[in-house]
Amino acid sequence: MSRDPADGPTAVIAAMPEELAGLRAVATGSAPVAAGPFEVTAARLEGVSVLLAECGIGKVNAAALTQALLGAGARRVIMTGVAGGVDPALRVGDIVVSVDAVQHDVDVRALGYEPGQVPGESLAWVADEALHAFALAAAGEVAANAGVRVVAGRIASGDQFVADAAHVAVLREQFGAACAEMEGAAVAQVCARWGVPWVIVRSVSDTADHDAEVDFRAFTRSAADRSVAVVRGTLRRSRAAYAPPRA
Repeated sequence: MSRDPADGPTAVIAAMPEELAGLRAVATGSAPVAAGPFEVTAARLEGVSVLLAECGIGKVNAAALTQALLGAGARRVIMTGVAGGVDPALRVGDIVVSVDAVQHDVDVRALGYEPGQVPGESLAWVADEALHAFALAAAGEVAANAGVRVVAGRIASGDQFVADAAHVAVLREQFGAACAEMEGAAVAQVCARWGVPWVIVRSVSDTADHDAEVDFRAFTRSAADRSVAVVRGTLRRSRAAYAPPRA
């Protein structure tokens, strides 16, 4: 089922409270929305109607919240937060905007499927072209001011905190991943099933190697703030495209 993107709010999802705190702080007209066990806030941000919510860690939580937000009226979804860098050119603070997303921990090769492929689905889910363009432009502006890089690439999601170089090498060589995290591909899969536009914006908080735990704790807040800035820029750029039609 495809939906008109101009007839409802944009959902902004993060896994952890600190990844969404910067958006909640500047949102206006905030009001709670009933969405099962999730705390969802309806508000306005950069002139756009939004639904803000944290899903918790992992793919099941992310999928459950995405479904709840679509049921609450969301017509497009932005996933934001931090990730571990997999592309060797990435450094802490750099920004990744999704081209597509794959679940790297899915393994049905015994039945003839590719590594990461969910039976009945494509290997990867492709981000919405317009949202990707808005996010990439916003990320470029943020990166220019912060002196960091932007990469448009594949998000590799799995229910694993990647913290060793060997695993990083597999994600890069087998999947061509730019970064690794634990929620985005589940959001992408649910959105794809419903025909809802989506994009993922991640700021690198660690390099997904043996120092990942130390880096993650030290840099999560600053990396999350960078992702927040990109989301705000994405919303500004989407405002005209997703404005309600005039009567």
